Amino acid sequence: MGNRLLAALPAPDFDLLEPELEMIALDQDAVLSRAGDDIDYVVFPHSGAITLMIDMADGHTVATAAIGREGAVGILSVLGPSPSATTAVVRAAGTASRIPASRFLGLFNRSPAIRRMVQNHVKAMLMQFQLGLACNALHPVEARMARWLLQLRDRVDHDALPLTQHALSQMLGVRRTTVTLLMRNLRARGAIRSDRRGLIEIDRARLAAAACECHRVMRLEVEEILLANSDQSRARGLLEAGRTPEIKSGGVR
Repeated sequence: MGNRLLAALPAPDFDLLEPELEMIALDQDAVLSRAGDDIDYVVFPHSGAITLMIDMADGHTVATAAIGREGAVGILSVLGPSPSATTAVVRAAGTASRIPASRFLGLFNRSPAIRRMVQNHVKAMLMQFQLGLACNALHPVEARMARWLLQLRDRVDHDALPLTQHALSQMLGVRRTTVTLLMRNLRARGAIRSDRRGLIEIDRARLAAAACECHRVMRLEVEEILLANSDQSRARGLLEAGRTPEIKSGGVR
């Protein structure tokens, strides 16, 4: 599976989900859910990138998290019926599997492995929210923009990001004129090689030098959570098959 949460599930637990999963396209700039609306689906991206946006009463917006194949959208619906707190917007097109939230809740209640999957996703999201909050309070906007570009690049796996300056201004919560100035600065540093309409081509190494440490910390923390989840699932699968898992440095063997 392209989605790492689904791929880490033991086969019997994935088999519970599979008949309910529907493959869908994630179209560029599509809104998967809006703040205040009920959560109808849990969406597991296989490719592409999604941002979760907070909408303020005065019309301003700001991104709180980026989600790709390492995560899911709408998974907190298992906590009970409540309106979505964020708006989920596709920033880079891709594909995903989705399942009705009501069906996912039923399987969540039946499967300890699915519950662990949700717990690990929540850990990763809380870490991203907390670091993002500190980053927004302490780091310059140019470093924050570099961090967001790198986060999206991590999820699309190529250096051409389908982003407009308007989308970046929404994500950062700043004026478009500010984004124009920041892009000019990053271009002068060689961190952005081109800025064609609707497409930003980046130099990953130079952009990383312009970003704050938050991108590296977030990436390492999420990877650690995902690897731990994969190792736990593999160990349980081996035990269920009558084999003893061997634990070595770096994971289960």
